[in-house]
Amino acid sequence: MRTRVVAAAVFAFAAGLLGPAVTPPVTAHAAQVVRVDELNATRSAIFIDSPAMGRTVQVQVLHPAGGGERSSYYLLDGLDPGATQSTWTNATDAEPFFRDKNVNVVLPIGGQASYYTDWAADDPRFGRYRWETFLTAELPPIIDDYFAGNGVNAIGGLSMGGVAAFTLAVRHPELYRAVAGYSTCPDLNIAQGAILFSIANRGGNPFNMWGGPADPAWAAHNPALMADRLRGKTIYLSTGTGLPGPHELEIKPQLPENIFFGGPIELGANACVNSFAGHLKDLNIPAHVDYSPVGTHSWSYWQDTLHESWPTVGGAIGA
Repeated sequence: MRTRVVAAAVFAFAAGLLGPAVTPPVTAHAAQVVRVDELNATRSAIFIDSPAMGRTVQVQVLHPAGGGERSSYYLLDGLDPGATQSTWTNATDAEPFFRDKNVNVVLPIGGQASYYTDWAADDPRFGRYRWETFLTAELPPIIDDYFAGNGVNAIGGLSMGGVAAFTLAVRHPELYRAVAGYSTCPDLNIAQGAILFSIANRGGNPFNMWGGPADPAWAAHNPALMADRLRGKTIYLSTGTGLPGPHELEIKPQLPENIFFGGPIELGANACVNSFAGHLKDLNIPAHVDYSPVGTHSWSYWQDTLHESWPTVGGAIGA
């Protein structure tokens, strides 16, 4: 396992020295809905022909059973999302938790190791990743049209998805009133090595995303460098310490390495959350930060913090 991981990282680094190829520009026509499957009264799957992605993308939506306009919470997955449903619905009680709440919970399906961003180049392993364009330009009008969205949005995510949530929030501040990160690292100066490794470990070339470590694209996506754009938004962050807690014996779908390394990974997230929260404080930008004295990088703790975050996130969007 270690040999495969190191080899993948070395290969990705060598390939990255040549620089990523340029992905062709996106065709300028609107995304189209292919079909909508009503999975039950409060959960639907919508399939969207995305010009940005060059394929049909599935998004699942948790929504009220009745009519009426409501806000939307875009909730992003972790490094290894489910292929047929979000891990939020597979590994937590998100579906019953939101069933009685007047909100659309928007769950993109897929995007392994994508960081939900627009990659500079198509990748031999992952294909075309243009998640930022899909999530910020193509998807919101469709959600509002099909699920009675009122244009008031929040975005959140765990781990990889939390990095993306803060990146999208600072790059598109007009779209979101609130942003939440569960066990994440919104400072790319701190997270860069882990991000590069995580993509290489999944078989991708990490330099196809934002180029090499010194590429200006990294700064252009770094929430820590654009934190002032979060001013006026509701901000939620949570982290454990990596110490074992009440959920360690539970079996949940989660990153394979988290079974063994969930403690150290969460310890790293804790250090980054502390640093980012301190940066926000220096800028006089308020943030709600939940620090747990225990907890590893695993789904049962993210279920807990999803519940804990909702008064903050939901209150900001009137849900």
